[in-house]
Amino acid sequence: MVKRADAPDAVRAEAAGLRWLADSATVRVPLVHGDDPRWLVTELVATGRPTTHSAHRFGRDLAALHASGAPEFGAPPPGGPVDAYIGLAPMRNIPGDNWPRWYAEQRVLPYLRTAVDGGVVLPAESADVERVCERLPELAGPAEPPARLHGDLWHGNVVWGREGTAWLIDPAAHGGHRETDLAMLSLFGCPFLDGVLDGYRAAAPLADGWEERVGLHQLFPLLVHAVLFGRGFAEQAVAVARTALAR
Repeated sequence: MVKRADAPDAVRAEAAGLRWLADSATVRVPLVHGDDPRWLVTELVATGRPTTHSAHRFGRDLAALHASGAPEFGAPPPGGPVDAYIGLAPMRNIPGDNWPRWYAEQRVLPYLRTAVDGGVVLPAESADVERVCERLPELAGPAEPPARLHGDLWHGNVVWGREGTAWLIDPAAHGGHRETDLAMLSLFGCPFLDGVLDGYRAAAPLADGWEERVGLHQLFPLLVHAVLFGRGFAEQAVAVARTALAR
């Protein structure tokens, strides 16, 4: 597989992320054959179909990936740039040791400001998202250690191989909260999602109330999509924020 990226450090970020995920010896990721500032060459995955069994196995492997850890929240992969990307959108990897504060300052608020400046999120709506950020210490659930995240784990970045095994592609890898990857999987749907979650929880049980926190972890990708694709995603982000405030 040969990919070209013109954005500064985009190839470097993706190559470093793939290698970091591979170093965990957990989930399957394409081997990086080579990279330079514009071109990335990786192993080509022959595709197949998922099964209930392979979904359960993917959940277990994803739990093991997260457990392999990261130095801090927001830590970039070794050799990866601070100024990275989530899809086509900029994403800064500035490390922090407190997840609620880091998530607010380094993920939610920067994209909220961009969405407001672009007229996609209204000022009154922005105030609700800001209130969620203020309340994150109480809404975030029990403290978790930094997990090694794929970082952009929507179903399009999960490729089911010919033997049914899940392969992860196009990472926005960094240290984060493990519930974030799971929330991203559920945002746009994933084949056999219940099986994935069952496998994950069998290997690494989630803290009580995790289902109520899914929206919190979806807030960042929804704001990213609002900036890229418009008002519909902004409305979803605001709805998620207001649901959190009602808890």
